[in-house]
Amino acid sequence: MTKVPDDPHAPLADLFREWPETACTFMENGMLCPGCPFAPFHSIADACREYGLDPDRLRDMLGARISAGSRPRPRSEA
Repeated sequence: MTKVPDDPHAPLADLFREWPETACTFMENGMLCPGCPFAPFHSIADACREYGLDPDRLRDMLGARISAGSRPRPRSEA
């Protein structure tokens, strides 16, 4: 994954697992999604709906953080 997932239904837990630094973007926007028990089930769209934020704006912010030179965490084969 080199950018925010195109799948609007991708679980937040997957995003945090591959790009842990994206958790900062959520926290900076007052979103408590990192560590939330619903992260495996909620998507960016779900979280934005809950917090009243624009999902396109958040995706842009996440993309900027990812593009800032970070690399994805390797997926485990387990």
